[in-house]
Amino acid sequence: MRSKVIAGNWKMHHGPAATRKFFNEFAPRFPGVEPTILIFPPTISLLAAAESRGGRPEISLGIQNIHWETGGAFTGEHSAGMALSAGACFALVGHSERRHVFGETDEEVGRKVGAAVVEGLSPVVCVGETLDERRAGRVEEIIVRQLDAALLGVPEDAVKSILVAYEPVWAIGTGETATVQDVEGAHGILRRRLAGVRGEGFASEVAILYGGSVKPENAAELLKVTDVDGVLVGGASLDPESFARIAEAA
Repeated sequence: MRSKVIAGNWKMHHGPAATRKFFNEFAPRFPGVEPTILIFPPTISLLAAAESRGGRPEISLGIQNIHWETGGAFTGEHSAGMALSAGACFALVGHSERRHVFGETDEEVGRKVGAAVVEGLSPVVCVGETLDERRAGRVEEIIVRQLDAALLGVPEDAVKSILVAYEPVWAIGTGETATVQDVEGAHGILRRRLAGVRGEGFASEVAILYGGSVKPENAAELLKVTDVDGVLVGGASLDPESFARIAEAA
């Protein structure tokens, strides 16, 4: 059985002081050891998060972006090794904002996934279609292409080192949420592709999360959908009370 994962992507919110305040308020609201909680604070707040999570092993941390090189003249970037040393265990890779705002390509996503795995970080690979692509009936084409590019960086023996997050671009930060049928269909496509490329054993171990306007009011319904192993939460993860309510739904 794949354990549920409740992940929060803070994007460009919560500096170090706000991060400490969040954990001070979130910890009492989440007393259990399940599900796995995964939070991606801004890089500048990663150390504050590591220091203030109170030694809770079920609360893991990740970095929102990495470079594929181990070091060099890349101003503003961070390597996977740096992230690991700062307390991260996971790395978001290929988020739609990285793809569509910063022009990140499938090839670059694959290189980042490979760098994360080599350095010991678990990549959370984001895939998803735009509204125009969905209307054109290209959902499977787009998310399979993105997944395949990411898997090029994953060694055969790294099954437990990758998670996938399906995030339809049109549902991120818009208040629009994909229907149960939309989510089940996309997650089914991804699970079958994982099995086709790497085998049933690999596919059965990979957690597939849903992201896109997840909030306390719809979390329980989404978490019941076939092949949904967790959620990747944006705005609702910034508030400790709402994020705890989403965790309680798992």
